[in-house]
Order: sequence, then C-alpha cells, then structure tokens
Amino acid sequence: MTAMAWLIVGLIVLPSSYIVWSFVSIDRSGLAAVRTNLGRDRERLVASPDGTSVGAGPQVKRAVPLGLRLAPKGYAGWLDKLLAKAGRPSGWPLERLLIAKPALALAVGILGIVLVVRTPTSTTVLLAASLTVLAYFVPDILVHGRGAERQKAIELELPNTLDQMLISVEAGLGFETAMARAGQNGKGPLAAELIRTLQDMQAGRSRKDAYLAMAERADVPDLRSFVRAVVQADVYGIAIANVLRLQAKQMRVKRRQRAEEKAMKLPIKVLFPLMFCILPVLFIVIIGPAVINVMTSFAGVF
Repeated sequence: MTAMAWLIVGLIVLPSSYIVWSFVSIDRSGLAAVRTNLGRDRERLVASPDGTSVGAGPQVKRAVPLGLRLAPKGYAGWLDKLLAKAGRPSGWPLERLLIAKPALALAVGILGIVLVVRTPTSTTVLLAASLTVLAYFVPDILVHGRGAERQKAIELELPNTLDQMLISVEAGLGFETAMARAGQNGKGPLAAELIRTLQDMQAGRSRKDAYLAMAERADVPDLRSFVRAVVQADVYGIAIANVLRLQAKQMRVKRRQRAEEKAMKLPIKVLFPLMFCILPVLFIVIIGPAVINVMTSFAGVF
C-alpha cells in the first residue's frame, strides 16, 4: 500500500474509532445511579400525609458495562486494584480501560491482517500475533508503571510527612488535625491519600476502616506498617506522639538503607554496559593502531 492509501485508511479509521470510543466510554452505571437517587428524593417529596409514599417509580437497573462482560472472570477486580495503586486517574476509569484493551488489540489485529495479506510468511504471522497480544496488554503495563512510580513517591514522602505530623502533635494538635495539616501542606500522592482518608472519616467511616482502606489503596509496606501501629495505638490507648516518633525514625532508617542498597547494586548494573559497550570501543581505539602497524610490518614478509 502506498502512503496515500495509508493516509486514507487513517482518515477513515481514526474518526470512526473516536466516535465508537465516545459512545462506549459513557459512565452509564453512574448516570443510572444518579437518576435512581433523584427518583428516590422525588418520591420522598411526593408523600402522603400519613408518611407513606404515594407510589414507587420504576427501579432503574444498572446496566452491566460492555467492558465488564467482555473481560475474563476476576480480571476486572485485578485491574481495579492496579487502578487503585495508580491513584485512579480521572481519564482512565475501569469501564473505559476494559473497552480500550480489546479495541486497541482489534485495531492492531486488523493492521496485522493487512500486513500478512501483503507478505504471507510465518515471520509476519508471528509478528502480527505478538503485536496484537502486546497491544491488548499495553494499558495494563502503563497502569502498572504509573502505580509503581506512585508507590515509590509515597515511600519517599512518608518520613518527611511523619516528621511534620510529629511536630504538629507535639505542638498540641490532634492526630486528625495534624494529618489534615500534612495533607494540605504536602504535594504528592501521600498528601492526596491523607486527604481522602479524612474525607472518608467525615463521611461516616470508622477511623480504623479509613486507615486500613488507605493502606490497601496505596499497597506500600512502609505505609501499611505505619497504619498498623496507629490502629494498635488507638485500640490500646498508647500516646500517638511516641508512635509517630518511633515510626518516623524507623522510616528514615529504611530510606537510608534503600539508598545504600541502590548504591551497592550500581557497580553490578554498570558492569554489563561497561563490558559490552565501553571496553570494546576502548580496545579498538588503543590496540587498533598497533594491530594495523603490525599487519603493515608483516605484510612484506608473507
């Protein structure tokens, strides 16, 4: 196919894909839930004097999203955990991600079929199949990478955040107030998690459940250890300032140990690029002229 043919195919496929994407990515379940809640409020307003409702409207059934039906059993839950680790990006809801995966694989599969039709060889077929499978798992890889970066950011921010909370508690503030102060002054995923935890408690969730939910969402070992210590201190009545002081000291030690571990791994990581990229070029530059001179000297002998 010529470049003009590929351009025409792109002009047809891309707008069509965008239209289909806009249609299937609507959050119909959320819209149905909002309509249900509005209908219940309307029924409460139109109530009889004796307190009973005049009539119940038709119940709005939440439609099962197409992506959930296409996904394998248990896969949606696993992908939802990945999204929770990544902080649930606003542009990547679960339903949209479940639709994007087969759509992307289908687009790459169509291009692979066109390539196989043009050059029907076993290598082309294997390449088309591999690219199709890779396209299906590209969103998973992106979400997993974003979640890993977010977990590293939380690990780095946790010691400084605990120090800020310790200073606030020692100054006379309560633990939740100190947490709110750290969340407002901080920037990053840990501050967002603290603010969300406070919002959960304001919405009526118990303190223990809110803390455990924060540890479950972030899935960071250091944060999970801190949450367990805070929950135990709340249960047994231990002074929270002592807990914060010990946890902050422990987190600083762990951060220093991780830095030392990375420094010790650095020579091993540099060894392979040094052996296969730098040393061969260095040998060519140093020994190359000598080899050329030797070959020139012995050229007349042989």
